Amino acid sequence: LLRHLLLKLRASGPLTVAEYMREALTNPGQGYYTRRGGVGESGDFVTSPEMSQVFGELIGIWYISEWMAAGKPKAFQLVELGPGRGSLTDDILRVFTQLASLLSKCDISIHLVEVSPKLSEIQAQMLTGGKVQSSPRDDTVYMKGISKTGIPISWYRDIQDVPQGYSFYLAHEFFDALPIHKFQRTEKGWREVLVDEDPEVPDQLRFVLAPSSTPATQNFIQPEETREHVEVCPEAGVLIQRLAHRLEKDGGAALIADYGHDGTKTDTFRGFQNHKPHDVLKAPGTADLTADVDFSYLRKMTQGRTATLGPIKQREFLKNMGIDLRLQVLLQNSRDTATQEQLRHSYDMLMNPQKMGDCFHFFALLPHHRLTHPDQKDNLQPRAPLVPVAGFSELTLK
Repeated sequence: LLRHLLLKLRASGPLTVAEYMREALTNPGQGYYTRRGGVGESGDFVTSPEMSQVFGELIGIWYISEWMAAGKPKAFQLVELGPGRGSLTDDILRVFTQLASLLSKCDISIHLVEVSPKLSEIQAQMLTGGKVQSSPRDDTVYMKGISKTGIPISWYRDIQDVPQGYSFYLAHEFFDALPIHKFQRTEKGWREVLVDEDPEVPDQLRFVLAPSSTPATQNFIQPEETREHVEVCPEAGVLIQRLAHRLEKDGGAALIADYGHDGTKTDTFRGFQNHKPHDVLKAPGTADLTADVDFSYLRKMTQGRTATLGPIKQREFLKNMGIDLRLQVLLQNSRDTATQEQLRHSYDMLMNPQKMGDCFHFFALLPHHRLTHPDQKDNLQPRAPLVPVAGFSELTLK
C-alpha cells in the first residue's frame, strides 16, 4: 500500500488526509478493514460489546423502549453500520429473544451495512452459525441468512441499499473511522493539511500544508470557527443527512456511540496497532486509523430534520439504562468467582472515567414528534406527559 501511495503522490502530488485515510482503511486489495480489521483481544483494538454482554443488552432495551414509546409499530428493521464481529447485534438479539412475548406480534429484520468481506464472514458465523446465502455481485443485498433465533438478516455495502421503512439505526465506533479533512489556520487564512512524500527520508510520508486554499477549505470551514486546527468529516455529514431524512420520512430512531467531542477538540487523528498508539503515516494499511467524532457538526448536519439528544458520556448513559442493577443480577446469578471477577472488570472498563466511561459518548436522532407535543390549540385538555427517552434522562425505579 505504501508503494501504491508513493506512486500516486509522484504522479499527481499530495493527497488530502481524507484520501489517505480512505486508501489506508478501505483500499480493495490492501486496506486495513478489507484485509483484516483487527477487532478483539488478538486484534488492534477492543470495543465495548467485546468487553461485556451488558453493553449490547442495554442498547437492545433502549430500542425496545423507543419501539414502545412509538406505540409498538407492527414491524421494525434494526440497521447496524459497521457491525465489527457482530457481537453487538448478537447481544441485542438475545434481549429480543428474552422479551419475545412483548415482541411476538412485531415483524423484526436485521440489516447490516459492512464493506469488509472478512468481517461479514465473521458476523455470519456469529449470528447464523455460518448458514448464509451469497447473492450475485451486482445485487444490493450481497448476503442473506437467518439468525439462530429465527430473524432474517441481510448484508449491504451501502446504507442507500437498505430498504426504507420504520427503522432503528445503530452506529457503534463507526463514525470515527470515516475519512476526515484536516485544516490549519495560518497568517494567510485557512490551509488544508495534506500527505506527501518526505524528500529527506526515502519511502516515508509526512504532513505538509497546501500552499493555497483548496476546495475543501472553502466548503468545509464554518465562518464562525474559532479553533486553530480543525478536522471535518464530510462523509459523516452526508450519512447523518441520510439518517435524518429516513427518520423524518419513516420514523424510528438512531443511536450513535463513539468517542468524540462537541466542537471543542482540534487534532485527534491517530492510529492503533496491537492495542498501542501507532504513527498514522507509518506502514499504511497495517493499523486502524481513527479521529474523534465532532457531534456539534453532526447536529448541524441534521439541518433540523430530526431532534437530537446528547452527546452524553457513556457512563451516564449506561447508568441511566440501569447497568448497576443488571450487574447485581448477573453477579447474583454467577456461581464462580472468575466470572464475577470478569463482570466487575468489564463494568470498570465501561464505566471508569479514566477508561471508556468519559471518552465515549452517546448521541441520538429522533423524529421531532417524539419529543414535542403536536400543537393542541383547539384542545384545552391537559396534555399527557411524553415518555422520557431512556438513557438520556435519569433512571427512576418504580
